[in-house]
Amino acid sequence: MEKRLFSEIGLSPEILKAVDRLGFEEASPIQSVAIPVALAGRDVVGQSATGSGKTAAFAIPAIEKVDAHSRKVQCIILCPTRELAVQVAEEVGKLSLFKRGIHAVPIYGGQSIDRQFRALRSGVQIVIGTPGRVMDHLERKTLDLSAVRMVILDETDRMLDMGFREDIETILKTVPTERQMMFFSATMPREIRRLIDTFAKDPEFLHIEAREQNAPQVEQVYYEVERRSKLEVLTRLIDLHDFKYGLIFCSTKIMVDALADDLLTRGYSADRLHGDMSQAAREKTLNRFRGKKVEFLVATDVAGRGLDVDDIEVVFNFDLPNDAEDYVHRIGRTARFGKKGQAITFVSGRDIYRMQNIIRSTKMKVRRERVPSLDQVEEKRESSFFERLRANLDSGEFKKHDRTIDRLLEQGYASTDIASALVHMHLATEGREEVPETAPRPERPSRRDDGDGGAPRGRSPRGDDRRGDDGGDRYPDVDRRPVRFNPERPHEAGMKRLYLNIGHMAQITPGNIVGAIAGVTGLPGRVVGAIDIFTKHTFVDVASDHAEDIVAKLQGIRMKGRYVDAAIVPEDN
Repeated sequence: MEKRLFSEIGLSPEILKAVDRLGFEEASPIQSVAIPVALAGRDVVGQSATGSGKTAAFAIPAIEKVDAHSRKVQCIILCPTRELAVQVAEEVGKLSLFKRGIHAVPIYGGQSIDRQFRALRSGVQIVIGTPGRVMDHLERKTLDLSAVRMVILDETDRMLDMGFREDIETILKTVPTERQMMFFSATMPREIRRLIDTFAKDPEFLHIEAREQNAPQVEQVYYEVERRSKLEVLTRLIDLHDFKYGLIFCSTKIMVDALADDLLTRGYSADRLHGDMSQAAREKTLNRFRGKKVEFLVATDVAGRGLDVDDIEVVFNFDLPNDAEDYVHRIGRTARFGKKGQAITFVSGRDIYRMQNIIRSTKMKVRRERVPSLDQVEEKRESSFFERLRANLDSGEFKKHDRTIDRLLEQGYASTDIASALVHMHLATEGREEVPETAPRPERPSRRDDGDGGAPRGRSPRGDDRRGDDGGDRYPDVDRRPVRFNPERPHEAGMKRLYLNIGHMAQITPGNIVGAIAGVTGLPGRVVGAIDIFTKHTFVDVASDHAEDIVAKLQGIRMKGRYVDAAIVPEDN
């Protein structure tokens, strides 16, 4: 099944803008076939593996077909678990970002039913819920399905396995008979077929085969890594294995740009490749990479497709691909022509289920590893240097520097101290060993020294430690000076005020702030309230429920070339 560009499947400008904001360039196989059929009004039965992009396959048609001017429930999406309901609701929020008036709410057990009732009463078009909690609202008459025009069952096989058949049938009998049905499932047992026969009308059956793949001769491992720690683990693995030539795949153009910038900032030779680049720019980048003038190429799947480069040592899946086919395409870039290669994948949060599905689908051996410690990296670097030094001494192929050494000995320096200083200087120039502030740091951005008696270097305006694991400043461009919070404007009810260390001098606009928050969190723009931009800092009000998550995900990203430091303003300020 060939994939199609999102621009080719008949989507509205608002959805295309949201997809572009998320950085995706093409639809997955299930999205390529299901979205046009659903937009045409047909009932759909989609069978594809978990992690194949099913959520967007039904969320996009749902958003496109609801009437934003009506505040009645027009689409209901049933999910087997609260976790999946929340995940689907988040995806709907991201995709409906530019569709004014579209509101969606997840309803599931374990959350206050009164809160859900208030959300429903305020008026929503899309409800995402577990069958049990939907039934609860129906019995309480707090959920009206009389205006529903689309019903979507996600992971239908799991819902039936969990004993939700009677609840599902009751819900389907409650909605109007003139509605569009969409069933999505990884498997298609007889029980689901009976459900389809009863409630669907002449459905289009779409089956995306999870093909078994022949594993290339490549060593494959994966690491469970928190999203915010991926960059640190990536550089740690590069240093540990001394990789010199590799591909790093990200899911979106936004991540490609951000990661390439971060690697350059940390002193690694990196370039980027994605669909927004002109053909001439892409060719220039590829030629530089093929000529090994660049160590690491950060790319999206679209840009990396058809990439024919020999001798690639390693492929990193910085972001997990959507399906097994993309995974095999990616890792097949290494271990070519009988040579050895490695594939390293980062898995965070719910990605572990997609990783397990990829392993099952491809029948490949992918080993789980623990993230190496900084001590292990340092030990490996020292061992590697020791072996190179010993080989150089054994060969005798080095220039003598007896005169310089004699001068140092005459000045009273011990021979062991001289040797240690030389080793220290060499490791500092080839790696990331800490050196005194008096030594030059050509590979790191210079730290700011504003000379105003501000907070110590490596500390945020809150006073908490912002140093990396190695003692170095994790965010070297952060403006560290203490600030006076703005007490004049009280923040709105239900909001918390955040401090950001960037302002007018960085040419920041409110749109940049809202876009950054939406981009890194996936939350809709409405979670952002008032924004006050000053010369070197900004205050922004955000929904209290999301404040801590927003701060965590903003921390350390780059805006307008500056590293962001974010903090929640204390309530008494």
